[in-house]
Amino acid sequence: MVRFDTVLFDLDGTLTDPSLGITNSIMHALAKRGITVAERSSLYKFIGPPLLDSFQKYCGFSEDESKAAVADYREYFSTRGLFENSLLDGCEETLQTLKDAGCRLVLCTSKPEPYALRILEHFGLLRFFCSVWGATMDGRLSRKDEIMAEALKDLPAGCTPVMVGDRHHDIDGACANGIPSIGVLCGFGSEKELRDSGASFVVRSLRDILPVVIEN
Repeated sequence: MVRFDTVLFDLDGTLTDPSLGITNSIMHALAKRGITVAERSSLYKFIGPPLLDSFQKYCGFSEDESKAAVADYREYFSTRGLFENSLLDGCEETLQTLKDAGCRLVLCTSKPEPYALRILEHFGLLRFFCSVWGATMDGRLSRKDEIMAEALKDLPAGCTPVMVGDRHHDIDGACANGIPSIGVLCGFGSEKELRDSGASFVVRSLRDILPVVIEN
């Protein structure tokens, strides 16, 4: 038996470690503006939230400057950064176990949907998901709560969904949409961040979501 028959997954920091590709892409965009980065880890805060917001928040860019920076980011990311990525430990095993238990799996990410699809295809994960939801390339849809709302509209009535993610944006989105959430500590968020955001459960690894979702 399953406690949750539908599992919405974040991508970056939840299923994959995208840190190399994302930080290289950010450094590419910043270098075009004469900005050098001493510590790659200082850019990890960009992983998860919409890039347009992050360039404004962390770099002090105007909205127009941020839009230009996002375009330069995509110049690198769309050809190289996309694949400077790796699966997190237990990813395929966890997805397969959930699928075998009869769970409906949905990807719900703030990454642009075309990129998310290419990453899933690259790693052979697309076969696990019944649908993929992401941001639009034009920025019309970028916030996690809004993307999650679109994904939930597509689900059958009476299903029991749960959101799995590594940052407070995932938990905030779940709370905004009135569904429970599982925070995972294998990504870029801290336990404090996840608990303070109201995560229903917090677990160490992807494998640890299984006893939460599947009732023995």
